[in-house]
Amino acid sequence: MGETFDEAFGDDYQTFTVKARDGRDVELAVMEEFEFDGRLYVAAARVEDDTIRADGVYLYRCLLREDDFEAVEITSAVEYRRVSEAYLALDEAQQS
Repeated sequence: MGETFDEAFGDDYQTFTVKARDGRDVELAVMEEFEFDGRLYVAAARVEDDTIRADGVYLYRCLLREDDFEAVEITSAVEYRRVSEAYLALDEAQQS
């Protein structure tokens, strides 16, 4: 079995908060930053009780600010499909 996200990324990780569909705030940890088609994206996982969950990856477009970034939901199904394919290819390349 592979290592957990906490083992891979340690205790130091950057987080951001998004709104769930039910209005709750959800904390996500950045697992990977990558560029695709001239834009920056982040792959993130949920954080619960200071633990990064390994049961899902969420992709967001990333807008850089001076000292921070803003994660923006990808609303286009076509863009999301293309970005997810690029992320999966990147992840496979890193594992080989």
